[in-house]
Amino acid sequence: MEVKKLGISWQFLIVLVLILQILSALDFDPYRVLGVSRTASQADIKKAYKKLAREWHPDKNKDPGAEDKFIQISKAYEILSNEEKRSHYDHYGDAGESQGYQKQQQQREYRFRHFHENFYFDESFFHFPFNSERRDSIDEKYLLHFSHYVNEVVPDSFKKPYLIKITSDWCFSCIHIEPVWKEAVQELEGLGVGIGVVHAGYERRLAHHLGAHSTPSILGIINGKVSFFHNAVVSENLWQFVESLLPGNLVEKVTNKNYVRFLSGWQQENKPRVLLFDQMPTVPLLYKLTAFAYKDYLSFGYVYVGLRGAEEMTRQYDVNVYTPTILIFKEHIHKPADVIQARGMKRQVIDDFITQNKYLLAARLTSQKLFHELCPVKRSHRQRKYCVVLLTAEATKLSKPFEAFLSFALANTQDTVRFVHVYSNRQQEFASTLLPDSDTFQGKSAVSILERRNTAGRVVYKTLEDPWTGSESDKFILLGYLDQLRKDPALLSSEAVLPDLTDELAPIFLLRWLYSASDYISDCWDSIFHNNWREMMPLLSLVFSALFILFGTVIVQAFSDSNEERESSPPDKEEAREKTGKTEPSFTKEPSSKIPKKGFVEVTELTDITYTSNLVRLRPGHMNVVLILSNSTKTSLLQKFALEVYSFTASSCLHFSFLSLDKHREWLEYLLEFAQDAAPIPNQYDKHFMERDYTGYVLALNGHKKYFCLFKPQKAVEEEEAMGPCSDFDSSLHLGECRGKSSSGLGPRPIKGKLSKLSLWMERLLEGSLQRFYIPSWPDLD
Repeated sequence: MEVKKLGISWQFLIVLVLILQILSALDFDPYRVLGVSRTASQADIKKAYKKLAREWHPDKNKDPGAEDKFIQISKAYEILSNEEKRSHYDHYGDAGESQGYQKQQQQREYRFRHFHENFYFDESFFHFPFNSERRDSIDEKYLLHFSHYVNEVVPDSFKKPYLIKITSDWCFSCIHIEPVWKEAVQELEGLGVGIGVVHAGYERRLAHHLGAHSTPSILGIINGKVSFFHNAVVSENLWQFVESLLPGNLVEKVTNKNYVRFLSGWQQENKPRVLLFDQMPTVPLLYKLTAFAYKDYLSFGYVYVGLRGAEEMTRQYDVNVYTPTILIFKEHIHKPADVIQARGMKRQVIDDFITQNKYLLAARLTSQKLFHELCPVKRSHRQRKYCVVLLTAEATKLSKPFEAFLSFALANTQDTVRFVHVYSNRQQEFASTLLPDSDTFQGKSAVSILERRNTAGRVVYKTLEDPWTGSESDKFILLGYLDQLRKDPALLSSEAVLPDLTDELAPIFLLRWLYSASDYISDCWDSIFHNNWREMMPLLSLVFSALFILFGTVIVQAFSDSNEERESSPPDKEEAREKTGKTEPSFTKEPSSKIPKKGFVEVTELTDITYTSNLVRLRPGHMNVVLILSNSTKTSLLQKFALEVYSFTASSCLHFSFLSLDKHREWLEYLLEFAQDAAPIPNQYDKHFMERDYTGYVLALNGHKKYFCLFKPQKAVEEEEAMGPCSDFDSSLHLGECRGKSSSGLGPRPIKGKLSKLSLWMERLLEGSLQRFYIPSWPDLD
């Protein structure tokens, strides 16, 4: 009472001391946890950690506190193995999040009670709801850890849905929804819904795995898939959320028009049928949850007794319309195999009732899994399980042997004997293993009694000597074998290894693929539009970045192409177009750098009109590749020239022209004077210098820097080498003879061969490795 009179300052002091007391409870000694001294080396710490980790690992140590102890050991090793963290702990004693959630909660409660006893203040003075005992009692029962979630919750979610809450300390919204959560948990858990609580502060890995990035978060798990709750946290919305998790085709609405078809489906699906009669127009959630839990074993239907026409069914099966009633039908659709009716049915009562009627009286073996369940392996002499197997042919209607087998099974039901049947035409290997090698059973039914010895397929069995016709004598013989088997198990004298059964009810590959595709699309839709935007942001950012770069590249390339075409076109293009030659190559060479944008090579004749724009005033960095030809060789050389330079037309810095040797020989010879080492100077006193053949020469002219590169055709080089012996003669006759020989040596070989190595020369031109010949100024073309 004295504390209250002192005012707010004392209240603030008490709160401050309380917080300090709680924080002081969080520390722990990592040296003590690992059992090492403060001067221990890293090798000693690692050795101690390995020893304790093996001893306290939750998978090996079943002690209830093993998991918390293992968390402490891991945290202690994390601190001491890091020199920076170890030094910080030695100086400041800060160990971070060192303990599991439950241990810290217990220490906080102890500190709180200890502080309360020492200061003796009234509870109404200060209420600390974040770690109160009331809240712990609700969540502690349902706390989940990562290993528990992966090993138990996920597999169990294929039988029942789970509702999980993500919470944390100092979460005001968590406190706000706590009453609603408590009420919903008590109701839904009684119906068979799994409940879980994840503390995001201590189970960050699990919270991140679930995709919960904020607290509080509520999510549902069914069939291993996570779905988030997005509505207001009220009981009705939570019920609707759980119901929305369940598949929509679990329970079929049954009326007086389709009940015969529904009950007759046991033969095709090999499942008993369950009918619930109730006064509610909608299927109760309890019944849907039950149907989901046993969907692999039974088919469920619902009859609304208030619907017109339901009186026919209620009267036929003697159903009390004022009390919820569950009927189970097996092979006989006119009489239920079992009945239960009660007001306010509990889930446990329904589970016991369903479990006792999971299988038909004489179920068909349609898969190896069902074979293991109906005919389990013998565990001991006191737990012998015998299977009486009817091997019969498939029929649309019940045959007489099968009906007789059913009646015998109904009259002789025992805990140690299970009656089953197999379609011999669908399971041929299985049937042929049990039948003797004779023609006696060809096309007829047979009965075998077997006992499984191991999971590998080894069985001991006894097959009745005569085919099964369903007569009274057959029943008497089978009953005698069963009575004798109780006294003498050695009656099963034959041994065999049965092959695995084919799954008859498995969907075809196309349907399985469609189901998988639909599930994948549904998961993607939920992930993108409903669930974890934060996880999807990196992927979305990558996609939009790629689209932006692609779009920007296309725009920039389009603008650059238009600018290049506009700048590269000469001002007097209209006048030069008449003298422009366009040659399309007959084949495409392997491009050296880029793919040509056009399907032809544009070659312009170099005349006095185009001379200035195509050479003298050529833009910096651009070159004009000029082919030297004559009127007689124009067509053939232009075609070969186009083929050789076609792969280089993608470069916007190269322009292509041709020069007539008949018109501008003097201009060419003036340029060649600056390339004396590449082209010999013609002797003006030689009467044959005017006959020198320059056709096939190619000049790469740089108009801005005033230099050119020279390509000499391969034939010209060979001719000069061939004229070497003739240079020793002074007689002009001998010179003419030698020149005549060299000219005649060309014979009929096409002149296109002169440009055979032009593409290699062009590559060297682009590399910049060719010799350059500089001139003071460009001469006039005329």
